[in-house]
Amino acid sequence: MGAVMHHRFPLLAAASCAALMSLAACNREPEVINAGPPDTQAEALKKAKPVTLPPSITASYTYRCKDNSLIKVDFMSDEKTAVMHAPKDGPAIVLNAPAAGEPYAGADALVTGKGKTITAKAPGKGAQECKA
Repeated sequence: MGAVMHHRFPLLAAASCAALMSLAACNREPEVINAGPPDTQAEALKKAKPVTLPPSITASYTYRCKDNSLIKVDFMSDEKTAVMHAPKDGPAIVLNAPAAGEPYAGADALVTGKGKTITAKAPGKGAQECKA
């Protein structure tokens, strides 16, 4: 009896394999799987205006000013925005220029120039030369 069972199993396995292979060959279309609900904003996104990223920091300097105080200024990639920290680790003061190359101003602060030497006016202080 053990020998009979031994011969039936390979035949059954071969028949099952042949049946599965024939079913797999019937449909040659790729299977499409939807991972979630349809995108309800697809049309609105196609019509949306391009997004403009905020400017990034292109240069950051810590300056020592004539009164021996330290300020930090981050210059942004749009060339119209700078962020001053006065004192050096103080809160951020966003300064804006009307056009590239013009002084940055805002919140009783001013920065003229860009690079190793600037003229800076921190809130509550007068304008002074500062060097990196």
